[in-house]
Amino acid sequence: MTIIASLLRQASLPDSPSPRLDAELLLAAALGKPRSFLHTWPERVVSSEVAERYAGYLARRRAGEPVAYILGHQGFWSLDLEVAPDTLIPRPDTELLVETALALLPGASAEALDLGTGSGAIALALGCERPGWTVTGVDRISAAVQLAERNRARLRLGNVRFLESHWFSALGEQRFALIVSNPPYIRAQDPHLGQGDVRFEPSSALVAGDDGLDDIRQIIQGAPAHLLPGGWLLLEHGYDQAPEVRDLLARGGFARVESRRDLGGHERISLGQWPC
Repeated sequence: MTIIASLLRQASLPDSPSPRLDAELLLAAALGKPRSFLHTWPERVVSSEVAERYAGYLARRRAGEPVAYILGHQGFWSLDLEVAPDTLIPRPDTELLVETALALLPGASAEALDLGTGSGAIALALGCERPGWTVTGVDRISAAVQLAERNRARLRLGNVRFLESHWFSALGEQRFALIVSNPPYIRAQDPHLGQGDVRFEPSSALVAGDDGLDDIRQIIQGAPAHLLPGGWLLLEHGYDQAPEVRDLLARGGFARVESRRDLGGHERISLGQWPC
């Protein structure tokens, strides 16, 4: 006879940064129950089918596969999003982009663009918080656009749309009050690419040349043609890249250039305003 408490005690995830949390999330998924169920009913007997499913999840996690990919979903902002190996896993640090964008444009209506939307996390969070905005999310990967659209449909956000586009290529002459992006920004030789969850994430969404700034340069160069006068460009970047990104923004003609710090105290995003 196998009970919930015993399954959790026997879970072994030595390489995980949060082994107990991972074990609980995986067991709750195997049971088809919320995580609170484990603490409410620790002596509940589970079926052999559930135990086998849980063992399979643990084996995948021991091999390094991210919990979000095993479960097929990840929380971001106030949303629960479907995720898949075609896209990055939404991370809490990226919520700073959403917070900053909402503070910069408190008005009821605006046109916003999310470049490299992936699962649609940023675009959907903006659309959810600002029902009067029209939000466009673009990605050059067709599977990512389809995933973002599934998330949009499930959340019933009619003010958000997703397009297949390599940065600005499919947008014609459309202009926006706000452009946000969490683009690839990892250096090609960064040793972290061989560690942790990023081993399973698409390299095309992570790596951007020798200095990690190739895609940020492209965005800064292309953004003025798609920003309204007074519009804002917000970019997520690596913890040590803020000085270079600020310099690129300033040399690109942007005003009011600054960086904002994440909860860990790192300069995580940089922004600038296109002059009126």
